[in-house]
Amino acid sequence: MLVSLKEVFEIANRKRIAIGAFNVSNSESGKAILNAAEAEKTPVILNYACVHAPYISIEDASQIMLYLANKATVPVCVHLDHGANFETCIQAIRLGFTSVMIDASSLSYEDNLKETMLVVRAAHSVGVTVEAELGHIFSSETGMGKPTKAIETAESFDNLNDVYTNPQVAKDFVERTHVDALAIAFGTSHGIYVKKPVLDLNRVAEVKKAIDIPLVMHGGSGLSKEEFQGAIRNGIRKINYYTYMTLAGGKAVKKAMDEHKSDDNIFFHDIPGFAIEAMEENIKNTLRIFNNEV
Repeated sequence: MLVSLKEVFEIANRKRIAIGAFNVSNSESGKAILNAAEAEKTPVILNYACVHAPYISIEDASQIMLYLANKATVPVCVHLDHGANFETCIQAIRLGFTSVMIDASSLSYEDNLKETMLVVRAAHSVGVTVEAELGHIFSSETGMGKPTKAIETAESFDNLNDVYTNPQVAKDFVERTHVDALAIAFGTSHGIYVKKPVLDLNRVAEVKKAIDIPLVMHGGSGLSKEEFQGAIRNGIRKINYYTYMTLAGGKAVKKAMDEHKSDDNIFFHDIPGFAIEAMEENIKNTLRIFNNEV
């Protein structure tokens, strides 16, 4: 069933769990996510990330995501991830997304405030929830056939207080913008971890003490069960997870192709199934961790 971010957060707060938010970059990933959510009988968030536009347009992704959400027996939120500007968020709302993220964290604080307030005003007027971001989340994006972005770790910055989310600044930001959720920076990284991250879980607790809205972890792939559940105990209620899910799918396809090297008759329609099965298993295991079931 299609729901808003607010509705899945009510479940997360009541059960003291985190809702998994998984990016849909094609119909196969969407199917794997919903198969896993249905199997685990747990709510889920379907993300569309603007960086995936080269693989699938937001228009096409919305059709897949909304179809899957409406036929699901578990609560499903359809969410725009890292919306770059007001116009993109409005486009997502018009397409039927029930939640949007405006990511103006690269702008000055005052400009982040202004852009976020514009989106909140428009989204709330039609019952759509809004997530924003405060602080800087590291990046270590790599991938076959794509240029590698600069790899960032804690050592990339002279003072982590300049990039991690400040609790008092977060309080001011939430009070002025009225966002429904806040993505915070406390040591996680987008992409494949090239070095073991050191998470500042105390900062999560401090931010949670300062503001009474759900907190979001970006760069969730690659952490241990203990790290995930420590963050959840300290107030994280939504975890974005994509890289290691899609990596599982890619590795499964590679393995299947290696095993059939001598077979000239390989049908393309069989190939996505290898990825779907592997991604589904990866997501199911991840959801159990987020639900504190393992």
